[in-house]
Amino acid sequence: MRELLVATTNPGKAREFRQKLGDDRFAWLDPTSAGVLEVEEAGRTFRENACIKAAAYAVHAGKWTIADDSGLEVNALGGEPGVFSARWAAMNGEGHGDAANNALLLRRLEAIPDAHRGARFVCALALADPGGRIAMTSLGTVQGRILRESRGSNGFGYDPLFFIDSLGKTTAELPPEEKHRISHRGNALRRLGELMDRCFATQAC
Repeated sequence: MRELLVATTNPGKAREFRQKLGDDRFAWLDPTSAGVLEVEEAGRTFRENACIKAAAYAVHAGKWTIADDSGLEVNALGGEPGVFSARWAAMNGEGHGDAANNALLLRRLEAIPDAHRGARFVCALALADPGGRIAMTSLGTVQGRILRESRGSNGFGYDPLFFIDSLGKTTAELPPEEKHRISHRGNALRRLGELMDRCFATQAC
């Protein structure tokens, strides 16, 4: 069974990776097995940051490594918080963690009418071989809008505020199976899984 390191310390993300790509298909490793790295996410795009993290962890651990960079882009905020989504509140001196990020988002959008609160989640994934070469990448998105108060207890990050009109729910109100089907990370993982199947089956990577 091929070992696959997930380069994230976020348990929610790691769980989604295993569920979507298959708990029984790989021997899943987390960063603590090789020692957690401090990787500077200096990229200007989600894809660049995913590649930086995947390559760094792959070289450090000598393992096939999957990494992601994902976040929220809000139209009325010119695409913010974007690649800074996870640390947005901290960068603005507004605290740390999901609750602080969500509180800042609500304050920034307080005067924005409901019709102009459109947003999208973006997820970029990168798979690196043990030598740090990027073997493949994928990108997934999902469109929605930002509510004025949190709804739902599933998910993490900005999920309780991200409402999908066609479903009538936030992503924090969706059961895991439905969230995987429509989410940015689910879309990106589905595409990456297809690329990995083709690559490993033909020994092309």
